Amino acid sequence: MQPYISLLLFGFLFACEAPDPNNNPSSGENEFKTLEVETQINEADISFSDLIYVPIYSDIYIDQQNQNTLLAATLSIRNSSYDDSLFVSKIDYFSTDGSLVRSYLDRTISLPPMGTVNYVIERDDDTGGPGANFMVEISAKNPAVRPIVQAVMIGQNGNKAFSFITDGYSVLQ
Repeated sequence: MQPYISLLLFGFLFACEAPDPNNNPSSGENEFKTLEVETQINEADISFSDLIYVPIYSDIYIDQQNQNTLLAATLSIRNSSYDDSLFVSKIDYFSTDGSLVRSYLDRTISLPPMGTVNYVIERDDDTGGPGANFMVEISAKNPAVRPIVQAVMIGQNGNKAFSFITDGYSVLQ
């Protein structure tokens, strides 16, 4: 009987692992992997391209003693076109000091018309700091495509919760 109890406890410990918020809940696959473009995009077909800077805050100061609270942040890239795909070739996450924390794409992804992709920076991930940001490189075959790139931050202090958004800004001249 004792070995069965140990085995049962072992199973419970590993079954309680938090799911990755960036995996598709229905398939368990990484959301970006399911959207990867299989064939090379012909650069001559691209009529629109942009580089978007998106400020995020993984923590903010909440009082005069400079105590900070950690925040969860979600980067959201939305294709606002009814007809055309949007290509995302770079999603890089930088820290307050400008160091690259991580790159999220190995290959270009394609967002279908009206599609959205999100990436979550969990609350306990403080590697970005209060001045963290994303750089997102996008393109499309139709020059009229205009995506929406935003971040939403969510936090809690005591029994009060709060959230706010930031918009992405084009940094191309």
